[in-house]
Amino acid sequence: MASIFLENISVHFPVFSGNTRSLKRKILQLGRSSNISTDSGAVMVQALSGVSLQFSNGDRVGLCGKNGSGKTTLLRVIAGIYEPTEGRAFCEGHITPLFDPTLGMELEATGFENIFFRGLLLGLRPAEIRAKTEEIAEFTELGSYLSMPVRMYSSGMMLRLAFAISTCFIPEILLLDEWIGVGDPQFMEKAQERMLRFVDYSNILVLASHSEELIRSVCNKAVLLDQGKVMAVAHPDEILALIHK
Repeated sequence: MASIFLENISVHFPVFSGNTRSLKRKILQLGRSSNISTDSGAVMVQALSGVSLQFSNGDRVGLCGKNGSGKTTLLRVIAGIYEPTEGRAFCEGHITPLFDPTLGMELEATGFENIFFRGLLLGLRPAEIRAKTEEIAEFTELGSYLSMPVRMYSSGMMLRLAFAISTCFIPEILLLDEWIGVGDPQFMEKAQERMLRFVDYSNILVLASHSEELIRSVCNKAVLLDQGKVMAVAHPDEILALIHK
């Protein structure tokens, strides 16, 4: 059973100015004292503060809030990309973060080779990738281009391939920073249907989005974030009503 447990999570980022990191400043500091200064000159920015949340099977969670409210940072903590400064995060189940579908694509490799490489990166076994290759190839509609290096692809073709690979398996915990959409209007309709099936198959979805329509249609729970703090957890309609107060 998939689950996400976050207890009192805080995340701080140091922000350095150019002056504090200059070689001249470091030399002057060393010249004034035999001890290395512990003052790094960094300004600490608090991205998350005291976040406690718990999600389980069947949860479709929408993260709501203005830019800078902490949505992306929270996703990256769940994904294990960021280590909490305070608190603890525990997730049971395989996590699939789809922040950049083209991650791991090799420009000099062919489309077919990239299906294999990207599949491995997503945690699929070689036998699983081989079993899915024909279906992925058919969905992309790229035909003979799949035998060519992807450096020859347009950005749209590259995204088609990356999208088809990224949505070819059943995810346990799916993390999305905005909805993935690809291609021309005709292909977009097919991609949307595939994306909705992909989300339906997941045990837990955590989606950060500014689209109220998307949050209402996909999610059964929503979290309102403001300046890195959880302001409310409720049904999407209640959270969106709070935003418009």
